[in-house]
Amino acid sequence: MEPSKYRILLVDDERDVLEFLSYNLKKEGFSVSTASSGREAVDKAIEELPHLIVLDVMMPEMDGIAACEEIKQIPALKNSLVVFLTARSEDYSQIAGLDAGADDYITKPIKPKLLISRVKALLRRYQDDKNETNVVTFDDFVIDSEKFLVVQNGIEIILPKKEFELLRLLASKPNKVFTREEIFSKIWGDNVIVGDRTIDVHVRKIREKIGISNIRTVKGVGYKFEL
Repeated sequence: MEPSKYRILLVDDERDVLEFLSYNLKKEGFSVSTASSGREAVDKAIEELPHLIVLDVMMPEMDGIAACEEIKQIPALKNSLVVFLTARSEDYSQIAGLDAGADDYITKPIKPKLLISRVKALLRRYQDDKNETNVVTFDDFVIDSEKFLVVQNGIEIILPKKEFELLRLLASKPNKVFTREEIFSKIWGDNVIVGDRTIDVHVRKIREKIGISNIRTVKGVGYKFEL
């Protein structure tokens, strides 16, 4: 997909930051619009349905985390990716942003080459997600990506976002071995730092909640969904 086909919404209350980001992204051929508050971001996102929203954390009226949480509740925006801009170095702002549903974060000050690289990587993930089937079915088990829902024996099971995404990823290609690096990249993003045992903990929770043995550990490599 050509850059001009992607719509990017930039949100920051600092005009110079918006101008800087907008200039560099437009130079790469992206279609760019801007907003200067969280409230305006939500309204513009509903109107424009951007593929990617670059959202500052600290803003008046409605901060980025609150805006992200509202955006993620809007069905028409379920496929829109959100990346946070944060001037803070504290871990809590990054963790809070990811808990709110963000797909990645970038720390200010931003270097143009890094910005473009991260944006392109995120949009590749967007395209990969769009190419995936929305419903995975096997035996009496259904994974519905449209509804973020797992149905087993007719019973609906709600999983937290990352657990659902991990299960969907593994089940999307039965018997394929996903390396730990591949799982980290697709579920958490290349630039998000999480603990070494994060994947193992998520897999354990999925097994406990769903009670399936299909997720197999490939020692020293990763995991696969075995039929």
